[in-house]
Amino acid sequence: QVQLVESGGGLVQAGGSLRLSCAASGRTFSSYAMGWFRQAPGKEREFVAAINWSGGSTYYADSVKGRFTISRDNAKNTVYLQMDSLKPEDTAVYYCAAKRVISSTVPGQYDYWGQGTQVTVSS
Repeated sequence: QVQLVESGGGLVQAGGSLRLSCAASGRTFSSYAMGWFRQAPGKEREFVAAINWSGGSTYYADSVKGRFTISRDNAKNTVYLQMDSLKPEDTAVYYCAAKRVISSTVPGQYDYWGQGTQVTVSS
């Protein structure tokens, strides 16, 4: 069982930055691939970024590539999402998720989810 708690969301102006954190419980964090997803009102949950168990491989949605960076610290059981050059269309609830070993861009393949953190980007 893995419990995930996101933090770091908030209100920021367009062009600004935020850093989201996702703290995981359990002693097997390093065996999990981690993903960030987001869901805007009236829209489906969409993939943002993913990182494999070691941090050696990362994946990004085209809409955030070059602006967002996913990273992890297995010693701290934490995964991060650095978000730069934020745009109003990045406004959403951001969720972190965990799945065994192999990264995925598909929400349904993740086993554990956090409660989400709101990110609002004003124009």
